[in-house]
Amino acid sequence: MHETPQTGYRVKEYRQPVKRYCQTLELRDNPELIKEYRRRHSREHAWREILDGIRQVGILEMELYILGTRLFMIVDTPLDFDWDTAMARLATLPRQAEWEDYMAEFQLVKQGLSSAEKWQLMERMFYLYE
Repeated sequence: MHETPQTGYRVKEYRQPVKRYCQTLELRDNPELIKEYRRRHSREHAWREILDGIRQVGILEMELYILGTRLFMIVDTPLDFDWDTAMARLATLPRQAEWEDYMAEFQLVKQGLSSAEKWQLMERMFYLYE
């Protein structure tokens, strides 16, 4: 099945309960920059050290969604995951600061910020399940 916004996206199943964090960030309003930002996040161009670091800090899954200049990130983690500890550790891993600076040219943020400083955690205001 080809996944699209209209057909939906398959979600990974875990053998354990998980919790979810949601974040948002704004991109610069420039179609060429947004096109390049998408390219740099493709499977072929994402840096292996960054993907490995995300897993090393305990993140099970990370998804990025885009609408215009608005990014939305979903992060699934084990229940015992501590966000602040993990983000502090992530910032020290190989090439992470370099990656953040590499991405900052596309993002509506100041240069030199960590991922935790750029991405804004969102508050859940509704859910359907009981």
